[in-house]
Amino acid sequence: MDDTGDPPLRPLPERAASLLARVDAPPRLVAHLRAVHDVAAQLVAWVQRHCPRLESDAEAVLFGAATHDIGKALHPAELSGPGARHEAAGRELLLTHGVEARLARFAGTHASWTAPGIGVEDLLVSLADKVWKNKRVPELEDLVVARLAGADGRPAWQWFMELDETLTAIGEGADRRLAYQMSHPLTRPQ
Repeated sequence: MDDTGDPPLRPLPERAASLLARVDAPPRLVAHLRAVHDVAAQLVAWVQRHCPRLESDAEAVLFGAATHDIGKALHPAELSGPGARHEAAGRELLLTHGVEARLARFAGTHASWTAPGIGVEDLLVSLADKVWKNKRVPELEDLVVARLAGADGRPAWQWFMELDETLTAIGEGADRRLAYQMSHPLTRPQ
C-alpha cells in the first residue's frame, strides 16, 4: 500500500489504507485505487488553484477515490472483467465498517455521474477514475465544466479549454499507471 516505485504515487489516506487491509483487498485493487487517488489529488489541487470559488470537500474526494472500488474485494472477477455488482456492495461494505454515508456514497456513484443529486465531489472521483487511464468521457467532462463555469462565471468554453489541457497532461502518465496496476497480482499470494 505504500510502494513508492514507478510511478511515484501518493500514499492512500490512512483510513482508506486501513479499510483495504481489513477487507483483505487484492493487490491489483490497491494498485488501482492508489492510481486513481493520485489523479484525484492532482484534480483537486488544480480546482483549488484555478477555481477557488467552487466549493468542494477535498478530503471527501480523496477518500472517495481511494475507496470507490472497494466492493471489488467482494467481487474480484470485476477486477479483470466487466461488472457493476461492486458498486452497491462497496457502499454497503464501507457503511458496515463505520464509514459515514457521505463518504461511502462514492462506491456507488463513481459510475453514475448523471444520477440526481450528484455533487462536484462525485464528478471529480468519476473523472479521476476515467482519466487515470487516459479515458476521456465528454459527457462527464461537460458536467465538470458546467460546475466550474457556474462557480466563477467565466464562459464554459474557457473552462473546457483549461480542463482539456489539464486532463491531457494527466493522461500522459497513463501508460506508467496502467503498467503499475498490471504489475500487481489479482489475488494475494497463498
